[in-house]
Amino acid sequence: MTLASRTLYRTAFIPMLAAAVFALGCNKKPPVAPAPTAAPPPPAAAPTVTLSANPASINSGDSSTLSWTSTNATSVTIAPEVGNVTAEGSTKVTPSDSTTYTVTATGPGGSANATTRVTVSAPPPTPPPTKNEPTFDQEVRDAYFDFNKADIRADAREALNRTANFLRSYPQIKVTIEGHCDERGSTEYNLGLGDRRASATKNYLVSLGISADRISTVSFGKEKPFCQESSEACWQQNRRGHFVKAN
Repeated sequence: MTLASRTLYRTAFIPMLAAAVFALGCNKKPPVAPAPTAAPPPPAAAPTVTLSANPASINSGDSSTLSWTSTNATSVTIAPEVGNVTAEGSTKVTPSDSTTYTVTATGPGGSANATTRVTVSAPPPTPPPTKNEPTFDQEVRDAYFDFNKADIRADAREALNRTANFLRSYPQIKVTIEGHCDERGSTEYNLGLGDRRASATKNYLVSLGISADRISTVSFGKEKPFCQESSEACWQQNRRGHFVKAN
């Protein structure tokens, strides 16, 4: 082969080689990017729980109310004795002794606890028996009157002195004095006489130091007799200033 032929051959071969290389480069597929991986799920939220008692201190035999709230929990229990409960609520407890209550909330994110204490006070000691105190009906005495009179007799003064002693010992007690008469005489006359008898009884008590604002008066005349017989013994029972407890 001549030098000219070799030169021509090389000149033609180089462009052909370049074209082949370019063609191969164009037909090459680009690399495939890897598929993105999914992000891991966030961790479950941890439970929270609160517990309180109202009142926190009780007397033996009384009750207290437990109240609680929780979040992110699938199970809530209270010990002792209460057991499984809802996520939020309240319940009454009556412990016999001081007790610490614990609530436990459990969920996918773990568990949480809270406590509260109910203090039980011992019952107060039984007071010693007291001697019997005098009663109104035992110590308060009526004032009796003579026929057609409203004067305080000696026996009435003695009865009213005892009544005043009782009223001084119990200043919170108020009374109403009812004026009564026997069946003789008109209704109108006896209403007036009953009023004078009630007023005389009140005035005597006031003179013994009993406050007038603790005493009211009313007259029933002969309308409410204590005794129904028509005799002096019966009429004497009806002529009186009678005490009634007003409070």
